[in-house]
Amino acid sequence: MENKGYQVLIKLVRNQSPCHSGHNIGDEWVFNYMTPGGMCGLAYNTIYPVALALQFGATFPWQNDPDVIEVSCPDAEVNNVFELRRVPLK
Repeated sequence: MENKGYQVLIKLVRNQSPCHSGHNIGDEWVFNYMTPGGMCGLAYNTIYPVALALQFGATFPWQNDPDVIEVSCPDAEVNNVFELRRVPLK
């Protein structure tokens, strides 16, 4: 059966100072078209286009692993780094 897409998992993996929105390293969300409950909307706006592309099979030339990419939030004081990992839908 042909793959119909992927689920994209979002995980906060590091930051340089505490998050103003209260996110902690290890927090996880599942990508959906709406901002996941409890996730900062500004970070989600940065994550959204990359996660959407991953969901439909896109790759980026700078990725070491085609299923994993890191995206930084726009808050330069905090610099949250989110790992986006795609897994095939069953």
